[in-house]
Amino acid sequence: MKHTTLLALIAVPSILLVGCDQKKAAIDDKKDNIKTAIDDRKDEVDAAAKEATKRTTRNAEIDKAQIEADKVSVQAQLDADKKKVDAEADAAKAKVDAEKKDN
Repeated sequence: MKHTTLLALIAVPSILLVGCDQKKAAIDDKKDNIKTAIDDRKDEVDAAAKEATKRTTRNAEIDKAQIEADKVSVQAQLDADKKKVDAEADAAKAKVDAEKKDN
């Protein structure tokens, strides 16, 4: 009987340890799965941020090109306006010279 009681005292903690180890292993598995999911989400966020940065850069380049094109167009119009003013002034001067000769 002493041997049976002794074996029982040894066996019960062993069973409890095995059950405890299984629970700890399950907790570790759950923790690892959650950490893996978090790492995967971080990778997704990083990829999305990189794509957004590329898209923003492309849009900025397009906007910059449009601004430059608008500037060139307005400057060309202003240059044309200057030539028109010069031509009108030359015509007015020629008219004054013609009127002067007629007098």
